[in-house]
Amino acid sequence: MEAKQWTVQIYITEDGDDTRARAVLSTNETSTVIGKGVARRNPIDRPVPEIGDELAASRALEDLAIRLHDVAADDIIELAGPVRT
Repeated sequence: MEAKQWTVQIYITEDGDDTRARAVLSTNETSTVIGKGVARRNPIDRPVPEIGDELAASRALEDLAIRLHDVAADDIIELAGPVRT
């Protein structure tokens, strides 16, 4: 049995009170799937960049999961039904 490896890279950028994350899934079998997430610090909160990073990254991963599920659903629809010979 051959093991497959899928890689997710998360890119995080900060701009003022906004933190943006992009989660990029790379596989050998499919095209790249990308999820995005944003976190905004309330101006009255203390500036703790790690919290913004964590929130934005988790939201990007959640978006990635939804998009990957949509890819699988599209594949199922496309390939559903009996095998044609």
